[in-house]
Amino acid sequence: MNTHEQDLKLSIEIAREVKAAGGRAMYVGGMVRDGLMEIPCKDIDIEVYGLRPAQLKEVLAKLGKVQEYGASFGVYGLMHSAIDIAMPRRERCVGIKHTDFEVSVDPEMSFHDATLRRDLTINAMMRDVLTGELVDLWHGQEDLRDKIIRHVGDETFPEDALRVFRAAQFTARLNGTVAAETMALCRSMKVDDISHERVFDELCKALLKAEKPSIFFRVLKEMDHLKEFFPEVEACVGVRQNPVHHPEGDVFEHTMLVLDCAAALRAHAQWPLGFMLAALLHDLGKIVATEIQPDGKITAYGHEVQGLELCEKQMRRLTSQAKLIEYVKNMMWLHMRPNILAGGHSKKKKTRQLFDLSVCPEDLILLSKADASGKLDEPYDAENEAFLRERLEDYRKVMERPMVTGKDLIQAGLKPGPQFSEWLARGRQLHFAGLEKQRALQQILMEAGKE
Repeated sequence: MNTHEQDLKLSIEIAREVKAAGGRAMYVGGMVRDGLMEIPCKDIDIEVYGLRPAQLKEVLAKLGKVQEYGASFGVYGLMHSAIDIAMPRRERCVGIKHTDFEVSVDPEMSFHDATLRRDLTINAMMRDVLTGELVDLWHGQEDLRDKIIRHVGDETFPEDALRVFRAAQFTARLNGTVAAETMALCRSMKVDDISHERVFDELCKALLKAEKPSIFFRVLKEMDHLKEFFPEVEACVGVRQNPVHHPEGDVFEHTMLVLDCAAALRAHAQWPLGFMLAALLHDLGKIVATEIQPDGKITAYGHEVQGLELCEKQMRRLTSQAKLIEYVKNMMWLHMRPNILAGGHSKKKKTRQLFDLSVCPEDLILLSKADASGKLDEPYDAENEAFLRERLEDYRKVMERPMVTGKDLIQAGLKPGPQFSEWLARGRQLHFAGLEKQRALQQILMEAGKE
């Protein structure tokens, strides 16, 4: 029995003890929503009605060591379990931050009042842990079936501005649409004060869970809320492309198509999140590099380099994860080269050098495939991928062979200094050209004037 199965069994034990004490335990949130969609849900959230805090703690203590996450919030857990056990509570917004709420526990709260504080109808359903009875006061099951994202309360929904991004995220995951009244409400909300960490969390869910993550950005665009956290992505709107190579339209449209193509490949990526972010930002450079030539031709020469600064700005607006930022920038810098080298059947030296520059050659190949696939009426050339994977295998074999090291250079009489890194780079270049280690070392020594 795995950990999740153990928690499911434990949740039933909790519900039985709660019932014996005069209360009622309800599954809430994703557990109910995903269950109706027959999608596995790792999170088990239970809301307990009819018991006072002291009673609930006493009940839980029978099943394990109780963990308390703030007495005023009425949220508990059990050691060695991932189950969240909460009491119904009233919340009143007293500020602009997501933490600016007055919270009071109310064990006798009605289901209506308890679910009124939920964000969306699909998240406001509850299910009795013991009987399986579904409590759906806001027609969430109907909206889930019709793939409609609809808010619960006109007054409660705007109290947390993150719900704008949650609505977009769930729309993407359901491949659905936003109800007109919810769209209008989201447009009216101010989102500037949300922490970038919370927005990044919603972005990650859209990128990693949605079949078509593009919907997340299309919905935010319609809500006029790209500008606060995704201004570089928004700037892609209206940036023209050469219609011969990009019949799909502007850079934003191309990016959205590439993003959805990437979603179909992300299961094969070494770093799925980094890969999806690279797909999202790979063409930002076209914002500044695009020019219309005298003959009317549209070009974006060097956009893979010119976009690096924009890429870093967009990434740092969302996260401070240095490795993730560098990964995405590296993928942007190199994203055009795989298909160019494959199309020209370049020599092995060139592909070896390309893969050596890449932080993740496997993901770079996938990105080049997604980029080439994100166009209308232009299927991806499967021969390109076969060529690149064959060359990647060649690169790996070459990397297994001995290469000139710094120790070799020192033993041969070269002293560390300003030129040392150049000699090492030269050794790597000769290695990729096919020279054996000793011959490469001799060549370096000759060029350094040692032979």
